[in-house]
Amino acid sequence: MSQRMKESLIGGVLLGLVCVVGATIRSGFTASPVFVFSLWYNRVILGLAVGAPWKAASRSKALYRGAWLGLAISFAFYCSTNFQDPVSFIAGVVYGVVLEGWLSRSEKTG
Repeated sequence: MSQRMKESLIGGVLLGLVCVVGATIRSGFTASPVFVFSLWYNRVILGLAVGAPWKAASRSKALYRGAWLGLAISFAFYCSTNFQDPVSFIAGVVYGVVLEGWLSRSEKTG
């Protein structure tokens, strides 16, 4: 497993925990365990997608790619909530950018 993939998966796990805490607080501590797990797992999948061995790109293109991946992957979760959790949907887009930003901080770009 590449260093990029390891860092991205760890980032997805950690951002997932941030999401879980936020969703739990937003729900008044009534969010179901299935909902919380699904949200966390969605962020792990986002980390997996962002960490894939993508073709080298400029930092701005990498950030754009992160936003698109965050949008596409978070939309699946958003649909499963019957479009009731827009905060988590938007957070997924932001997290895609954050992950790509973190991963591309020192990579050589082409």
